[in-house]
Order: sequence, then C-alpha cells, then structure tokens
Amino acid sequence: MARNGEDVRGSAPSGPEAAGNRSRLGLRSTVLVACLAFFVITLDTTVVNVALPSIGQQWDGQVSALQWVVTAYTLLFAALLLSAGAISDRIGASRAFTIGLSVFTLMSAVCGLAPNLTVLIAARAIQGAGAAVMMPASLALVRQAYDSPARRARGIALWTAGGGAAVAAGPVVGGALTTGLGWRWIFFVNLPVGVFALVGMLRAPRSPRGHSPMDPAGQVTAVLALAALVFAVITGGSGGWTSPTTIGGFLVAALAGTAFLLVESRQSDAAVPLTLFRIPSVAVCTSAGFALNFGYYGLVFVFTIFFQEHRGASALTAGLMFIPMTAFTTLVNLLAGKLTNRYGPRLPLILGQIIQSVGILGLLLVRRDTPTPLLLTLLVPLGVGGGLAIPPLTSAMLESVPHERAGLASGVLSAARQFGGAIGVALLGALIADSAHFMTGMRISLVVGAAVLVATTLGVALFLPGGSKPALPQAPGREPRNLPPSPRTLTAWNRDDRWEGRSGSCRPCSMTDRAPARRLRQTARSHRFPPHI
Repeated sequence: MARNGEDVRGSAPSGPEAAGNRSRLGLRSTVLVACLAFFVITLDTTVVNVALPSIGQQWDGQVSALQWVVTAYTLLFAALLLSAGAISDRIGASRAFTIGLSVFTLMSAVCGLAPNLTVLIAARAIQGAGAAVMMPASLALVRQAYDSPARRARGIALWTAGGGAAVAAGPVVGGALTTGLGWRWIFFVNLPVGVFALVGMLRAPRSPRGHSPMDPAGQVTAVLALAALVFAVITGGSGGWTSPTTIGGFLVAALAGTAFLLVESRQSDAAVPLTLFRIPSVAVCTSAGFALNFGYYGLVFVFTIFFQEHRGASALTAGLMFIPMTAFTTLVNLLAGKLTNRYGPRLPLILGQIIQSVGILGLLLVRRDTPTPLLLTLLVPLGVGGGLAIPPLTSAMLESVPHERAGLASGVLSAARQFGGAIGVALLGALIADSAHFMTGMRISLVVGAAVLVATTLGVALFLPGGSKPALPQAPGREPRNLPPSPRTLTAWNRDDRWEGRSGSCRPCSMTDRAPARRLRQTARSHRFPPHI
C-alpha cells in the first residue's frame, strides 16, 4: 500500500545503519567461527586415541606406527606454536586463520581417505601445522571483534569453553564414530565444520598486517630437534634402544638441539629467549607443564590400548570410560581458580601434582580383570590433579615475568605442554610396544609418569615463591613496577596500546596487552587468560 508515493509496507535499513548491521553480523560470525575452530583443534588431540586399535587392525599396524598417528599432530602443533603468533601478526589474523583452517580441513579429508599408514601420518603432521597457525589467529579474531573489555571477556570465555568441551567430548565422539561409521569418520567430521567456518570467514572483517619479527632458523632447528627425539624414542621401543637407527635419532636430536640453543642465544628477536629460563619460577613452571601433559596424554594412550586390546571393550565403550576423568577435570578447574586467587598459585599447583602422582601410582593396582567401577574410580585422580594444577601453573608462569613478556611466557608454556604430551605418548607407548609383556610395560610407564611428576613437584616446592605472587625480576637500575593483575587475569585490551606505559606482544596468541593503568582494577575481573591446550 502506498501513501504519498511512498511504500509503507516496511523499509530495510540503509546507509550507515545497514552497514552497521552487516558489521555486527560479521563480528558475530567471526566469533562463532573462531570458537568452532578451537573446538575442532582441541578435539583432534583427543578424538584419535580411541580409534587407534581399529586403525591398527585395518593395516596390521604395530603400536610404534600408531604412536605416530597421535604424535605427528601434536609434535608439529607444539613446535610451530613458537612462531605461529608472529605469523598471524605479520600477515593478519584473518588471513592466517583462513590459511590454517584451509590446510586443516584439506588434511582432514586426506586423513579420512588415506590408503595406508604412511599417508595418514604425513597428513596428520600437516594437519597439526595448520592447527598451530589457526589457534592463535582464532583467539586474535575474538579479541578484535569487541571494543568493550566486558564483551571481549565474554567472547574469550566462550572460546575457552569450546576447548574445554572438546577435551571432554573427544573420547566419546571418537568412540561413537569409530563404532558406528568407522574410524575414517573421526576425520570426515571436520569437513562440514571447516567448510562452514570458511564460509563464515567471508563475512569477517580483514585484520591489519603487522611487523612482528620472525625467527626461521630457531623454528627449523626446534622442529628438527623435537621430531628427531620423538623418532628415537618410538624407534627405541620397537627396534631396541641400542639399534643404529635409535642412536642416530638421538644424535640428530642432540645436534639440532645444540644448534637451536646457539641460534637462540645470538638472536635479537629469538622465538624462545634463553634468558627467560634464568628465572627459576619460569624454569620450574615450564618443567611442570611438560610433566603434567607427559603423564596425562601418555597414560590416556596406554589405557586406550589396554581397554580395547586387553579388556575387549569396543571403541565407544573405551571412550565412555574416560568420561568420569574428563568431567572431574572440567569441574576442578573452577575450584582451582578460586584456590589460586585466595592462596596464590604455589599451593594448588603442588597439590594438583601430588594428586596426579598418587593417582598414577594407584593405577598400579589395575589388572585385566579389575572391575570397571573400580577402574573408573582409579582414573579420576589423574583428571582431578591435572584440572587442579593447570590454572595455577598458568598464573605462576605469567606472574614470573615482566608484563611485556607475558605473551611469550604463555607461548613457551603451551609449547612445553604440547611437547610433553607428544613425548609421553612416544615413551610410554614404547614401553608397551611388546604386546606379550603389555602389563609389565604398563606398570613401568606408570612408575615413569609418577617419577617425572614427583621431580617437578619438588622443583615447584623449592623454587616457586609462596604467597599470592612470585617475585618479578627487576632490571638493574630500574624502579620496581606494579605487578600485573593476579591469577589468570591478564585482561582487557583496548585501543590505547599501553599497559602502564609499556606495550607487549603475545607472540603465540597474536594479542597485544592493552590496558592503561587507570583501568587495571576494573578490567582485571573481566577476563581469565585462556589456558592454551
């Protein structure tokens, strides 16, 4: 119906209003896409474990070959995290995210269609590289989507929740897909998510390019050293620890590690400044992060094989058996934050490591005929200890360094944890490689996992200061500065590009600490620093 030549049936917004609506829609889709991406990245660290026996049955793969299906992904993921944030800064978060997502999705298809184990392992490695590029860029996109610190905190909380949900859902999703449709579908399930996310990125605003320094020599030597070490450990379990191949692997790892140390000591913009480890609390936190993931992911791999090959459980049943452990991990995370805020990071970190150590030793009671309820109960402390230790560990690491190095410290901790998981699967898997002596190997792996944790627990007790915050090192001749917000509260970036007059780039997350001093108190409560998985 028209009146005075005008159509009054309804009018669509136009001009600035329409542009604003499109912009808001683009930002919402960006946050949704980033959260979905973090979910599938995390899912792929856990979903594969329960499918390993089925993969091995199809190609008659030995345990050593199946270990590579897991470690190829986590190894490249861990190593490339050291420079992935700088890549994201350099080419822009949206471009880095799209490239990483495209690689991840394409390699998921290759994994699902793999004609043999060699192709599957190679595709998993490239998939891990895509995930490493994608993860920090996804968090940067969430940060860029909001100007308000409060709304940004909600977005980051949603992003972190996606990772937590994936950790809990991984074994169940993997078991259900493997039992119902076959193991290939644990990779095919990524395809619709990847395509949806790529379409969503068409609406995302383009991120600006930056000028973050790169360290290619350090990155290459780090990847070579870590890969050679994992290769030597896996080969030692299957071919003997004194075989020429194993010794050669250890030799290459030592040479590459030495080259990495030399390169990093001479770089002005090193991926891992070695001076960082002169701070005792940084050294012990890095070691503790390695040990926690070493025991957790290594033993998840061992018990996945145990459930299916030595107790006769299906893939779905094996996945369901991990639910109590992962559920307690999520619940205890909430308690850990409160304990850290009240007592500081040292007490809950030590307590969490002790609980996990005792839990691992308790698993020595497990036999092939152990009743299922008792077995599930014995697994719970493994999750409780990890859930209690990780939040204070992150806080202690971040509070041990000056503000401008907080991002770098979080990246080092994330890489150490991922590498701990890779070495855990490699070493503990090597100990159970001989199926005829599986139970003996499993008990040795439990003792090794507990011993590593006990060593780092002693290190934390001796070298991590008590109280609410570790003492920050001060440069000679410099007046003491205010400390950053307390546990897990590196928060609130705004447009001022300042944190108490200093700027700092978070290399692994492509974020910049941006909060003027006058807003520290109100913003400290608005965001909990995400615990990179």
